[in-house]
Amino acid sequence: MRTLSLLAALIFSTSAMAGPDDVVRPYPPQQIAAGTYVIHGPQGVPSAANQSFMNNPAWIVTNEGVVVIDPGSSVQVGRMVVEQIRKTTDKPVTHVFDTHVHGDHWLGNQAILEAWPKATFIAHPDMIKLARNGADAFWIKLMSDMTGGYTDGTRAKIPTVEAADGQAFKIGGKTFRIHSSTDAHSKTDLMIEMVEDHILFTADNVLNSQVMNLRDGTFKGVMKATDRALALNMALYVPGHGKTGDRKFVEDQKAYFATLMSEVRRMYDEGKSDYEMKPVIAEKLKAYQDWAEWDTNLGQQISLAILEIEQE
Repeated sequence: MRTLSLLAALIFSTSAMAGPDDVVRPYPPQQIAAGTYVIHGPQGVPSAANQSFMNNPAWIVTNEGVVVIDPGSSVQVGRMVVEQIRKTTDKPVTHVFDTHVHGDHWLGNQAILEAWPKATFIAHPDMIKLARNGADAFWIKLMSDMTGGYTDGTRAKIPTVEAADGQAFKIGGKTFRIHSSTDAHSKTDLMIEMVEDHILFTADNVLNSQVMNLRDGTFKGVMKATDRALALNMALYVPGHGKTGDRKFVEDQKAYFATLMSEVRRMYDEGKSDYEMKPVIAEKLKAYQDWAEWDTNLGQQISLAILEIEQE
């Protein structure tokens, strides 16, 4: 135990000494299609150990430049992403899509602007509004607190271009079609379809092998977004967290939520409380118990599902 405590202290102190010029240790990208790359970040919450990095930054090399999707949680993560982009192309980043308001996906914008000051940043209009009204400061502080100060020096660079549901951005010979919602994972969510390549970036509306944190969203909205993702019948799906894959992991999430909600409804009608429901639902969902964040988020989901049922 003493050895583990010393190790934890070392990690924390190293993190706390990180400065604005630091870069997260490198994670190599995976090429999932011609000109399309994803860095699959480690799953879990931001910490000193992962240096705040735990999402899936992606980029697409077009005829005119590079389009980035979700450059990460801090300027330090963003600089790592910039380094990896430069290993795949010498073209500049021209556009960035920030998929939702949660800072682990977009606070890396700062590093993109350091490298390519002319880049255009695009997001859901409600994401832009929330970021301008205090969500930026909230997420900067949360990242710093959770990483022992590793992300200090990060500044919020808020997107300026609004994306509407159904809108198609034509960039460098590629079509990026927007599928947005106001009631899903964060209520500020974009899913981005690469039309010609049959790839959907689901953001956090769909995760691969991870129990979703839904404190800012609704089950109804996420289930609707999951159905929409499946109806598009893409060749590849890139989740906000977890590995890229085919529709199988999207179907797994659909089945997970369908079971959870049906069981919560049944036991709610029987007058059961959340703590009475949890062991029953955990047994029903035991096929998913190895998913990341199972211990952290299952109980929270049950409580939130009850609240959502009561509001109907």
